[in-house]
Amino acid sequence: MDLKSNHAAPVLTEPVPINKSRLGIHSSLFSCSAPAATVFSSGLYLTIPRRKAIPSKLDDFRASSWLDAMQSSSPPRKKLSKESNFDSGSDEKAAYNSWVLKHPSAVKSFEQITNFAKGKRIALFLDYDGTLSPIVDDPERAFMSNQMRAAVKNVAKYFPTAIISGRSRDKVYEFVGLTELYYAGSHGMDIMGPVTHSTSINEHPDCLRSTDKQGKEVNLFQPASEFLPMIDEVFRSLIENTKDIKGSKVENNKFCVSVHYRNVDEQHWTTIAQVVHDILKGYPRLRLTHGRKVLEVRPVIDWNKGKALEFLLESLGLSNSDDVLPIYVGDDCTDEDAFKVLRESNKGYGILVSTRPKETNAFYSLKDPSEVMEFLRSLARWMKLTGAHMTEQSASLHNKST
Repeated sequence: MDLKSNHAAPVLTEPVPINKSRLGIHSSLFSCSAPAATVFSSGLYLTIPRRKAIPSKLDDFRASSWLDAMQSSSPPRKKLSKESNFDSGSDEKAAYNSWVLKHPSAVKSFEQITNFAKGKRIALFLDYDGTLSPIVDDPERAFMSNQMRAAVKNVAKYFPTAIISGRSRDKVYEFVGLTELYYAGSHGMDIMGPVTHSTSINEHPDCLRSTDKQGKEVNLFQPASEFLPMIDEVFRSLIENTKDIKGSKVENNKFCVSVHYRNVDEQHWTTIAQVVHDILKGYPRLRLTHGRKVLEVRPVIDWNKGKALEFLLESLGLSNSDDVLPIYVGDDCTDEDAFKVLRESNKGYGILVSTRPKETNAFYSLKDPSEVMEFLRSLARWMKLTGAHMTEQSASLHNKST
């Protein structure tokens, strides 16, 4: 099956160097789906006081382009709800239907997926927010349902399964609460995976042998450990400097910091971004990326969810094998790195969770967490009813995880 991409790579880029005489809003601030015309390689610059919602000295074109980029990654709440079926207009529905032709529903294409999966070892990777749980106003209350937890638990009986989230690893484990899984937090910068015989992993200076909360021996991989003091400093500064911005919330995800503006009045979005940029001027080794109504501060290292996917596949002994089918399900810009790895390797499927057409490297799509749950249940049912079974190697690896 040809997985060759018909799309351009995600727009997220490394930041341009910050000019200390100006405040740069560079291209990494924009969402993955932002139109190319809104990305300025030279950066956009604010030269006005922080307190104004839309800077008076920022020309209208640049201000509107920047705000359009934020809005493009922050769909109206009604489109995030389960009831969202594009009732607002036939044009919008037609655009979505056209997009689905390029990225078919993984539920409707399930037979095609399982036909390709026959004789292969499936490895399953899942994002959390917006994939296993709904997007909610309060990130501390992004709980997955008991039905979803049961579906994940059941599918993990058959396939090595991992959660790769922007949340801290401890937080996402607290939400999911399943010991059968592997967990990667902070966009893959904090991975607790299986003990492996891979020389390249075992000898890596950022990988050490540890035990999980059940006393099971695991590998702990943290390629950004040296940034921890810096991240803590930035977290404390962001807490202090955003405390007067109503609705803002700063979350420490251990190896990255998330500044949520979901509950901030839109006229103050520029204000909150300026606060973040002011603080980051003193930290050239940190970069700013943008997600669903969240600004994220991360270390400048060559590591992301795609790298985490590759690391876990190698840890599981499933890399460089033609009989392996990795499946990654996610909903955000940060998941594009994993989708791109699977598409370029031509060995797996990315599945984007979205009710809107987006530029993506994913091959299939699902509308919302309810369809994710349906897809997971179908995978487990397929394994049970067809009598499909894991190879001895997969079974051994799976037993180590449980």
